[in-house]
Amino acid sequence: MNVDELRARVASTFWYHTIDLPGGIRTPGVSQTPPLQGDELPDLAGRSVLDIGAFDGYYSFAAERLGAARVVALDGYAWCVDFARRQTYWDECRELGTIPDAARDLTDFWLPDAPGRAGFDLARTALASRVEPLVGDFMAMDLDELGSFDVTLFLGYLYHVQEPLRALDRLRHITREVAVIETHAVVVEGYRSANVMLFYPGDELGGDFTNWYVPTEAALHGLCRAAGFSRVRTVRSHDFDDGRQVPPGASVVPALRNFRLTVHAFV
Repeated sequence: MNVDELRARVASTFWYHTIDLPGGIRTPGVSQTPPLQGDELPDLAGRSVLDIGAFDGYYSFAAERLGAARVVALDGYAWCVDFARRQTYWDECRELGTIPDAARDLTDFWLPDAPGRAGFDLARTALASRVEPLVGDFMAMDLDELGSFDVTLFLGYLYHVQEPLRALDRLRHITREVAVIETHAVVVEGYRSANVMLFYPGDELGGDFTNWYVPTEAALHGLCRAAGFSRVRTVRSHDFDDGRQVPPGASVVPALRNFRLTVHAFV
């Protein structure tokens, strides 16, 4: 396709990631999280890389550009869930004061033809990329069939799972060298070194019912070690929300501060 056709298709597609395409075209991504740069990513040259929760594929294509020998972009949630219908259901739940049934994402709202992959597919074509797309739910798929990878990217995914330790255990199972984990995290004043996680039963975090658990930095390190990683190194701690939050129903609580945390977990 020519530049004008590409520009028109980019304009008609929803984008989560901001991706530079040929012809000086940049996709209008809505993500406010600054991308990882420099040594915030491990050496990917010659490595096999699995990008879990790839969405539009920003990190998949970045890994390819940085010399990865093989890159697999895995997603299901962002590619297959009918977000419009689910949003209607969520609004109904809010009116009723109930918590949505998360299992409906994989049943009632699941679109097997993966229309949400349109941005990824367009970017892949425009970049003449060899990244391999794979539709699936990381928490449910057969890991032996998925295989193992030198480097795994687990970015913006941990807080969307209901069983974070099991998720990291599965991640360790398929990681040969290092996992890059980026997540919402929290500072609990007075408990900075404590292995604490906040649980959000509703949509308290970002208005999203799929945001479940947010760890302190110490808790994330501990979770990774419990999952079998030998050591963990923090590579980024990015302020996300400097506001003070008080959980509903609490009488006296320490100040809380949300931020974005990235670690490398080594096998």
